[in-house]
Amino acid sequence: MAREKKNSESLSGVDRWNATEGAARPKAARKGRRGRKSDPRRRRYASTLVVLLAVLVACVIAFTPVGEKITQGLDIRGGVSVIMTASKPDGSAPSADDMATATTIVQNRVNSLGASETTVQKQGDKSILIQIPGATDANQAIKTIGQTGLLEFVRLDEIGDADALAKINAGTEDVKLKSGTYTPFMTGSHIDSVQVGQSSNSLSGDYAVNIKLDSTGSKKFADVTGELAPTNGRIAIVLDGVVKSAPAVQSKITGGEVSITGKFTLKEAQSLKTVLDSGSLPVTLKYSESRVVGPTLGQDSLTQGVVAIAVGVAIVVVYLFVFYRGLGLLTLGSLAVFGIVYLGILAVLSHFGLFALTLPGLAGVVLTTGSAADSSILVLERFREEIRMGRGVRAASVSGAKHGIMTSLDADAVQLVTALALFLFAIGSVKGFGLTLALGIACDVVTMFCFKAPALRLLALGTIERHPVFWGVDQDLAEAKRRQEAQAKKGGVRNA
Repeated sequence: MAREKKNSESLSGVDRWNATEGAARPKAARKGRRGRKSDPRRRRYASTLVVLLAVLVACVIAFTPVGEKITQGLDIRGGVSVIMTASKPDGSAPSADDMATATTIVQNRVNSLGASETTVQKQGDKSILIQIPGATDANQAIKTIGQTGLLEFVRLDEIGDADALAKINAGTEDVKLKSGTYTPFMTGSHIDSVQVGQSSNSLSGDYAVNIKLDSTGSKKFADVTGELAPTNGRIAIVLDGVVKSAPAVQSKITGGEVSITGKFTLKEAQSLKTVLDSGSLPVTLKYSESRVVGPTLGQDSLTQGVVAIAVGVAIVVVYLFVFYRGLGLLTLGSLAVFGIVYLGILAVLSHFGLFALTLPGLAGVVLTTGSAADSSILVLERFREEIRMGRGVRAASVSGAKHGIMTSLDADAVQLVTALALFLFAIGSVKGFGLTLALGIACDVVTMFCFKAPALRLLALGTIERHPVFWGVDQDLAEAKRRQEAQAKKGGVRNA
């Protein structure tokens, strides 16, 4: 004791004060402070938010500027609307099966043109309505969509149309053959695949459509070319009764590969490939009506929709800050994350031609934005309820976020079933509504797991406990304390 007292007296005043403070500070507290800095939970939550931030930056780059990066549908952007009337070659009315087949083939052709959010639907008994967003050339659309697509191979020496033969021999292109003046030895039903490539016989960079025949077609073609090769006879390649090319046979062709040439540009060759890929129509489609739809009405509706979203979000924000105070910042952040990820996904899909925003699709965006706000509020309410039940702030942030998210997932799963049903089985703009609804649900799930839960748990590690009034949990903590005191009194009475 004397030695300790002597050592204490030998220290200066400042040294004695430091020594006293060091002795008074609990080792556990010092260790706890160092522990908080290296808390693995803190690092995990922070790492999740950092990765999310990088994703958000990528999304912002992907959808900026929004008007250019996200494709707009016919009702917003404008485009081409065409009505075509079907008839049978003999003049009779087409059957319901013929119209169903024709509608499917036209849909495939339109999709092959790279258009998105297109509408192809039967109108009445013999008309088909085609709407192509963003298209400006109605004539080109009609030409590609309306071709019958009947490909025939005809020996030139078996064509009975003298006028047409004279034009073909003179080198005239796209010669129309009279019906009944020729008999094909093979049709396009034997086509295996169609490719577009540079024409090997052209010096001007023209394109050709290269066809690969199946085994039966290859045998037929080999037999005919074997007969024509000694005399350099010619084979006419006829599409919808028009001679596209009539090459001379130099030798027997056994590989089943045929090239259609005709000074095609790349766009023309791709259109012909689209027609041949989708097969031949069972009816003849004739132009009935077409119009270029202007985007004025759609842009007004889009503006109104955006204003509706902005007003709705503003009302939600005011509500959040009145009832949740600082915790409302989490929901506001969740909505921001939700919106950025959502726009990023729509921009990526638009880039690959898989999406175009329509007014029904915009309705899906508005609906899922409200659902995202609901999910966030549900997590906050469960967090505060856990505090009122007596759990600490940290424990409540873990269990509250978990139970709130699980409840939200149940609701999202039910909504997702509806969205997928609309997307898979509906047509036209309703399909777009189902797609935006499903994408919104996916974005909501990502937001809950990657932002809402880690952000709430990170704040609960200290910030919320130090400032309960600002974060709006002071009344919940007081309620928990009152319940504990009431429970203690009941326990005391029973023990007494």
